[in-house]
Amino acid sequence: MSNSENNLNDLAHIRQLMERSTKFVSLSGLSGVFAGIFALIGALAVWYFLNIVGITKCGGEDAQVMRIFGLNFQEFCIADGIIVLFLSLSTSLWLSFKKAKKLGETIWNSLTKRVFINMMVPLATGGIFCLLLIYHHQFIFVASATLIFYGLALVNVSKYTYNDIFQLGIIEIILGLLAAFFVANGLLFWTIGFGIMHIVYGLGMYYKYERKQQ
Repeated sequence: MSNSENNLNDLAHIRQLMERSTKFVSLSGLSGVFAGIFALIGALAVWYFLNIVGITKCGGEDAQVMRIFGLNFQEFCIADGIIVLFLSLSTSLWLSFKKAKKLGETIWNSLTKRVFINMMVPLATGGIFCLLLIYHHQFIFVASATLIFYGLALVNVSKYTYNDIFQLGIIEIILGLLAAFFVANGLLFWTIGFGIMHIVYGLGMYYKYERKQQ
């Protein structure tokens, strides 16, 4: 191997070390794929609820009366969202832990703490805001609010991870604004944002950043 090739390899190694010290590279693209799949299943469950009781308008008066498994529409959606969130977070943590172990890094460090704080401030604010919307019987705007605040969280944390996260965040915000305007199609925009876009970007990130490391 020539000296020029050695120098190029050294530069690539140095660049990789610098990236790992400033970027959260333990994030697995496959976690986005699984999150998208869970979101699609959750959206399908809500769609099934609406159709089995013959409700055509999310949050309508009929949704407060008709029940499945002892839950009305709002209660069913909240339970559905909690399950989707739990499964998505659990899978993301597990896959990120496996990737960090493969890279020889610790999953919890100063960089991870910054990622966690920058992610949780918008998410926690959005979660509280959604609870207030539900409390004031404005359930029809919950789908748009979750998309907007999630998008803001992604944009906020993107400086510590891949640029693709910033792009995904902008798309989530746009979908959230569209859901706030076309309120009758909130479930559709939620499905696109949390389901389809997660799968698309998750696969893109996996093939772009992880396949070449294997």
